[in-house]
Amino acid sequence: MIIGPIRQEILSGIRDEIKFNQLKEKLKYFQDEEIILEDYENAAEYFNKCRSRGIQGSHIDFLICAVVKRKNYQLFTLDNDFKNYDSVIGINLYEINN
Repeated sequence: MIIGPIRQEILSGIRDEIKFNQLKEKLKYFQDEEIILEDYENAAEYFNKCRSRGIQGSHIDFLICAVVKRKNYQLFTLDNDFKNYDSVIGINLYEINN
């Protein structure tokens, strides 16, 4: 499953039109997860909680956290910012074993 903002982030910045279209087609294999009103409200709450503890993040990051938390999904990311968010809001991060 994937949410629209993640799809957009993945595709953004790919200048080569052929590679863009190839990746866009491959991403179609992932079903879209619906984003609901509660997700937007929780994302704002998470933003405020983290900010009050000195942790900055993007609105999209917190929207991702809200969907992950509501659906009880594991989040696969290489972005270390999500570890900081996890310390405040408790999201389920996929552990990568090296």
